[in-house]
Amino acid sequence: MLLSGRPVPPVPTAREPGAAEAAGSGEPPPAHPVPPPDSVYWTFYAAVAAAQVAEWLPDQPSRVLDLSGGSGFASQLVLLGHEVVHVRQTGEKPLAELLGPGRLLPVAADTRSLSWLRPDSVDLVLAESRALSMCLAAEVTIEHLCRVLRPGGRLLLVVDSLSLGLARLADQGRWAELADVPAADVVLVPDEDGSITRCFWPEELTTLLTEVGLEVEWVRPRSVLTPATVERALAEGGKAALRTLVRTEVTLAAEREGESAGLHLVVSARKP
Repeated sequence: MLLSGRPVPPVPTAREPGAAEAAGSGEPPPAHPVPPPDSVYWTFYAAVAAAQVAEWLPDQPSRVLDLSGGSGFASQLVLLGHEVVHVRQTGEKPLAELLGPGRLLPVAADTRSLSWLRPDSVDLVLAESRALSMCLAAEVTIEHLCRVLRPGGRLLLVVDSLSLGLARLADQGRWAELADVPAADVVLVPDEDGSITRCFWPEELTTLLTEVGLEVEWVRPRSVLTPATVERALAEGGKAALRTLVRTEVTLAAEREGESAGLHLVVSARKP
């Protein structure tokens, strides 16, 4: 957990100009911490995620519990020959038939509680799409994830970073909450739609996983390059720039293990 006295990124203060003040001074308002859905940044992000997952997956076919939602990662897993237990939330549309040597096992269930799954029943757990940040009682969810993994099995999680949490709080003008972050055990960030997400510091994430008996292999930023940098590069260089950016990003993220940079953190852990 985040402990008092542990160093955190600089916290903005109420003296810093907000969007209205910046507009009044003739300067452009600060960018929103998360790019809009139609930003080309998400094309880059999806390519980086696919490359990092492919690098993490074993060569031999495995049974994978996919808690990532959507079809992107399930398609990638089936194409690589894995047996995929794909979990969709209530109301989410079933996946269409996926092509590849692997096998899709669709399940409609709660991703926060895996009581419906037998202990030691999967080789891998893939929880992309910030699944753990959407579970406020993350400790309970991690216990379930550890329980369903076979000995020697591995887990890949993606969560909101503390850097993103700080940026979102500043964007919302929540100065009192920002001032409390250094002493906080858990950082929860409200959204405009009324939802609440949990943001993680690398040490906090490591502690949560080790407390349930998992061995953390590494914690890395998903993306080190800023959205503004990516958007500008893609606007100027197109597809050629995308390939270069993805290769650069995968290398940079691996070199910056343990840092809370970018929007999200990726953690890999193993069950002894």
